[in-house]
Amino acid sequence: MEGRASAVKNSYIGELIAEFLGTMILILFGVGVVAQVVTNPDGGMGDHDSIAWAWGIGVILGVYVAGRVSGAHLNPAVTIALAAFKGFPWRKVLPFSLAQTLGAFVAAIIVRFVYADLIARIDAEHTIASQGIFSTLPGNGVEGANVTIATAFFDQIVGTAILVFVIFALITATNNPPLANLTPVVIGLLVVGIGMAWGANAGYAINPARDFGPRFASWITGYETAMFDQNGTLYFWLPIVAPIIGGLIGGAAFKYLVERYLPAEVPEVTLEPGPSAPDPSAPDPSAETKHQRQA
Repeated sequence: MEGRASAVKNSYIGELIAEFLGTMILILFGVGVVAQVVTNPDGGMGDHDSIAWAWGIGVILGVYVAGRVSGAHLNPAVTIALAAFKGFPWRKVLPFSLAQTLGAFVAAIIVRFVYADLIARIDAEHTIASQGIFSTLPGNGVEGANVTIATAFFDQIVGTAILVFVIFALITATNNPPLANLTPVVIGLLVVGIGMAWGANAGYAINPARDFGPRFASWITGYETAMFDQNGTLYFWLPIVAPIIGGLIGGAAFKYLVERYLPAEVPEVTLEPGPSAPDPSAPDPSAETKHQRQA
């Protein structure tokens, strides 16, 4: 009995480590690409498209790192939605969220120091001009963008609702999700799409850990206005609260508008027309394992 309890404990610790490392990989690519683009304003080292693609690649790799152990949520909004609608234990929500935020923080610290020289070259005073490397801002921090707090808030709700709604579609076995372990790739493409379609108003944080971890890292390393937007309005709370609301809306929309109408059993998928004998060595596709509870 003692050995079993120890194994369970170690498994839980492993899940938290996986969430930490998976989120760290995500942020190393995501914040790293923004740092590269912002510190090379001539456009020679990338643009918005490269930012969107690198964030998506970061999601793919982060999910592959953590997926087998923890399910690779990598996002407190996803974790909360999974607890609300997919049976994830509520007692794990706060520890998972803290592990994700810490992973994002450590990754941002790494980016902050590796890019310190280039940041100093373009913004020696560490102002709002380069703050967008680490955290999101209304209108992406552009002066005169005229994106209101209300618009940014609604934008984050919509973006995160799309994220969670489609993630639920991809991880629900009876919905005929991607096969051959391709779900992380499709989720990465989903993030690329959100970045390309929903990045103008508020920088598509869609993830409280992604925004607050790097924001806090920048604040303790010289960005005195990190918790505010370019207009001096307290802003750090918005990419935390709005994504959580959006995630719950997206999860509820899938559960009550799609999942309730899905067949009770997983449809058989074949590559050849007509009936085929089941492969006795194939895994049971009807089980939604924790490895499908993603990102």
